[in-house]
Amino acid sequence: MEGVAWAAHKYIMHGFGWGWHKSHHEDTEGIFEKNDLYAAVFSVLAIVLFAVASQGHPLIGAIAIGVTLYGAFYFIVHDGLVHQRWPFRNIPHRGYAKRLVQAHRLHHAVEGKDGCVSFGFLYAPPVEKLSAELRQRGTVAAEKRGRSASPVNKAPTIH
Repeated sequence: MEGVAWAAHKYIMHGFGWGWHKSHHEDTEGIFEKNDLYAAVFSVLAIVLFAVASQGHPLIGAIAIGVTLYGAFYFIVHDGLVHQRWPFRNIPHRGYAKRLVQAHRLHHAVEGKDGCVSFGFLYAPPVEKLSAELRQRGTVAAEKRGRSASPVNKAPTIH
């Protein structure tokens, strides 16, 4: 599922679907942002898959379960941990969770839809690799412009 989400993020959300996803890369006020419409779309997709599965298609049922579980993990990990959209705050200081947060900060370090790195939601390449990729591209980080576009309102670090 992560591969499908990676491709959807890179080619749909950072492609023709940028109109919705752009809100995710900008400071927004309120509980919801336009990007949250993607969760609604994927929820409807899961419901349709479950309906098809109920007509005797167990493989489609397995896909529906996968989409649903991935959505739940996305909600908990990406929205909750990475973007701190929960009423409690927990910023990880080591391990896998820290790498996810750092990689997503680097994803948000690029202004606009082009030139971003790290399109996964539950997997992140090593931060050093992502930083090197941004340096190689000459991508200007938000910290160089004096503003933060990171998930938890801290300037991304690019070594």
